[in-house]
Amino acid sequence: MTLFIGADHRGIELKNAIIEYFHEKNIRIEDLGPYELDPLDDAIDYSQKVSNAVLQNPDNHLGIVICGSGCAVSMAANRIKGVRAGVAMNEDQARHIRENDSCNVIALAADYTPLELACKLIDAFITSTPKTEEKYIRRIEKLDK
Repeated sequence: MTLFIGADHRGIELKNAIIEYFHEKNIRIEDLGPYELDPLDDAIDYSQKVSNAVLQNPDNHLGIVICGSGCAVSMAANRIKGVRAGVAMNEDQARHIRENDSCNVIALAADYTPLELACKLIDAFITSTPKTEEKYIRRIEKLDK
């Protein structure tokens, strides 16, 4: 599995710390930017980069997008067909969006999520598996239309 991560200026510090955490765990994580602080950057740009990377191999790639609220990156990711992004604020929600909603991108709110919690959210997300019962598949098919 490869994780792709991107953030805006409000999420860059959290993004960099998350990358370090996953490198220490020997989990492959690719930084799609930004690489330096730019107060005028747009969350949408990085969310789209992460989303497009995830779609290159949807069975083996997941994404992490970060902005101040988690909302802008989530909205931008969900505009791309095949991407299902959800904001997670606690571990149960992180598992839920992966298992029940088949999210392939987790959106984090840098202004409200300390590093320790962010790492727990991502761990819960990436260790969960989407459910395959008919009702879950049907819902994803409706979204993809």
